[in-house]
Amino acid sequence: MYNPKSMKAEEFIDHKEVLDTLAYAEQNRDNVELIDGILAKARLRKGLSHREAAVLLDCRLPDKNEEIFQLAKEIKLDFYGNRIVMFAPLYLSNYCINGCVYCPYHSTNKHIARKKLTQEEIVREVTALQDMGHKRLALESGEDPKMNPIEYILESIQTIYGIKHKNGDIRRVNVNIAATTVENYRKLRDAGIGTYILFQETYHKESYEKLHPTGPKHDYAYHTEAMDRAMQGGIDDVGLGVLFGLELYRYEFAALLMHAEHLEAALGVGPHTISVPRIRRADDIDPNMFDNGIDDDTFAKIVAVTRIAVPYTGIIVSTRESRATREKVLQLGVSQISGGSRTSVGGYHEEEPEDENSAQFEVSDNRTLDEVVDWLMKLGYIPSFCTACYREGRTGDRFMALCKSQQIQNCCHPNALMTLKEYLEDYASPETRQRGDELIGREINNIPKEKIRNLVGDYLANISEGRRDFRL
Repeated sequence: MYNPKSMKAEEFIDHKEVLDTLAYAEQNRDNVELIDGILAKARLRKGLSHREAAVLLDCRLPDKNEEIFQLAKEIKLDFYGNRIVMFAPLYLSNYCINGCVYCPYHSTNKHIARKKLTQEEIVREVTALQDMGHKRLALESGEDPKMNPIEYILESIQTIYGIKHKNGDIRRVNVNIAATTVENYRKLRDAGIGTYILFQETYHKESYEKLHPTGPKHDYAYHTEAMDRAMQGGIDDVGLGVLFGLELYRYEFAALLMHAEHLEAALGVGPHTISVPRIRRADDIDPNMFDNGIDDDTFAKIVAVTRIAVPYTGIIVSTRESRATREKVLQLGVSQISGGSRTSVGGYHEEEPEDENSAQFEVSDNRTLDEVVDWLMKLGYIPSFCTACYREGRTGDRFMALCKSQQIQNCCHPNALMTLKEYLEDYASPETRQRGDELIGREINNIPKEKIRNLVGDYLANISEGRRDFRL
């Protein structure tokens, strides 16, 4: 039976409730009166239930869909402004004992190059990432207790935080590793991680078990309840996500929002981020094997309705998506993107030879970080390398209080400008630097509070003189 406060996966992601939600949405997708009522509620900026959001996702009325997209744009600006947070993934190891049929790291793949970074190699990779200008990393690793034990992950985090190179440093390490124990999550917290991220892949239990035929990831409940254990272990910020294309998108969307509702109901804090990856070609994986792929228009609507339904969450789109697709969804709700990414084990210090392919999936946006930064500014966005909230203790419910009260312009907006200025001074090409300085000159005037605006002006001058790491 459906119970969002339950700590049991099959109760907070209740199969019947998902199916009932989809039926309700289908019955009401042309119900103008109901849709208008849902949109009126959404304009209050308090979010929507999974059923309400499902109706909007199913809506077939062109004029109402226009309202949905417009509202998503407005809510994105209200909660996150025109900032886009930048990050890069760092794959530590692709050794894995699971049999996931959609991932080239599966244990039966005997021809993919298996790699694991040593601590010395991590230093080289992170130094290269610092030379690009990155301040925020997402650590990735296959699940293999012998090759990638928690001790290896913890040592790697310690190594990363200890690397100081010129003006570069990694200020936030997010972690995307397999579901684990409360004790191990506590160790990750003590290591100073930012957000713990784990994709569900699919919420459909029967499909999940077929897609994960072997290995510890086969256990649906253990995987689905991972966020509960992470938060019990003291990790304030967690990130959800599904891999669109494995199961019917309407099912995944409803269940994803149910998971977000569960975290709020049972643990008091919803997801810090929601990722929306689509399955991509990789080594021995052909995405055409899966018949639930979604087109770009559907993908855009998923992003828009997610923003409306969960206005406080950060929405992440990676280099799985093309430049054109990323440009489309940026305005509809996306607040974080990767840039200059490699999905191989390493590959930043020295590009991986073709005959040593260790990539998890093909990258669709191959531009450098500088090119991505310049592109974002041309579109009117502020590329942000900010990690201030994490280091000032504004995580979990404290960050949510800041975000939900729409205080971004007085806090995150100034921090974004200062970290962008650091990037421009230390790493940008001349053209990007000029464009960025012009953007900062305009955007500083959008800081509402005069006191903060003047303070940021002073900090920006100090950054030009060589000082670093100012934050509000």
